[in-house]
Amino acid sequence: MTKPFGPLPPEFAYQHGSLTIAGRTATEWFAQYGSPVFVYDPAIIAARIALFRSAMPAGVDLHYAVKANPYAPLLAAITPLVDGLDVASGGELALALDHKPAASISFAGPGKRDAELKVAIVAGATLNVESEGEARRAFAIGDRLGIAPRLAVRVNPDIELRGSGMKMGGRPSPFGIDAERSAALVREIRDAEADWRGFHIFAGSQALDSEAIVETQAATLALAARLSDEAGASPPLVNLGGGFGIPYFAGDTPVDLGRIGDALSDGLASRASILAETRFAIELGRWLVGECGVYLTRIVDRKVSRGETFLIVDGGLHHQLAASGNFGTVVRRNYPVAVAHATGAEATETVSVVGCLCTPLDRLADRVALPRADVGDVIAIFLAGAYGVTASPTAFLGHPAPIEVLATAS
Repeated sequence: MTKPFGPLPPEFAYQHGSLTIAGRTATEWFAQYGSPVFVYDPAIIAARIALFRSAMPAGVDLHYAVKANPYAPLLAAITPLVDGLDVASGGELALALDHKPAASISFAGPGKRDAELKVAIVAGATLNVESEGEARRAFAIGDRLGIAPRLAVRVNPDIELRGSGMKMGGRPSPFGIDAERSAALVREIRDAEADWRGFHIFAGSQALDSEAIVETQAATLALAARLSDEAGASPPLVNLGGGFGIPYFAGDTPVDLGRIGDALSDGLASRASILAETRFAIELGRWLVGECGVYLTRIVDRKVSRGETFLIVDGGLHHQLAASGNFGTVVRRNYPVAVAHATGAEATETVSVVGCLCTPLDRLADRVALPRADVGDVIAIFLAGAYGVTASPTAFLGHPAPIEVLATAS
């Protein structure tokens, strides 16, 4: 039975013939860099950022979640276009500090080590503290250093983002401090004479339901106002989280950014007085970079087993775990895929695209309809700009690491 795959990103959806990325064909990218290779087009990122700026109200900053793709050339390209960077480890913090002033960097994530807290405090980055214990460790480190740490309270909200791929609120969680305890921690931070920077409220990710995002943002504004009233202080910044999804699978449709921006504009216009001087930020990762990347991998064998055709490629889940269905999905579905020399051509056969690893999990496309492809041809896996290389087990079985390239137009 043939299975569908998701829609190609708009920059590639109407191409015919040889797949072109930033003005160069897949064959040209292969000739220069080899296989497998991730090619990232920064023009697509810039277009997404421009779309965000046009839709969102003034006073809403855009932060890039570095975990989505920390490739240094890509980070260098995106940093001048965004207002802040959000990191989730000491390693990401070090990378971010090469590209953005510490005052524009926030550091979230449970289980921060004392050494990571120290580096952030010395640099002047904002720590989104995930527990009372973490905040108190930051106080102690700041006291020893003679530096007031910059601390925001990450809230585990009493709401969740409906339809999100990963729900981050409305339940017991290792992420953030339960909403009902957050105001007390703000008071403790202020009493300790630390530099309180506001709230980070993240309810979920990878949502395509625009009305659910609108509803969650409205609830987040109300929660931020209530917590500020309880704490008796106005927050300098409220990070509203993100959650904007991209269409990976058959039947998925993009979020309606205009609808989200209009609703947020109305919400900010009528916000509580305690938030009158507060700045707001939206933190996005995959929505900014997911569609900019294409993973190109060459067919090394074509075989038929009990009537089913397999295209065996030199890449696999060790480079692109998410496309194999083994990263955050319950039911395996197909990412958008194409035969690179025949983009837009009529499908003539049903095949499965599998990688070179000795595991049946290594399946990049499961029984999809594609034009005929043979040994030496190139398979393109789209939506490879987020959670690709660094979210995959690159050391598994000792295969070579993939190549990454930030494209420039020819």
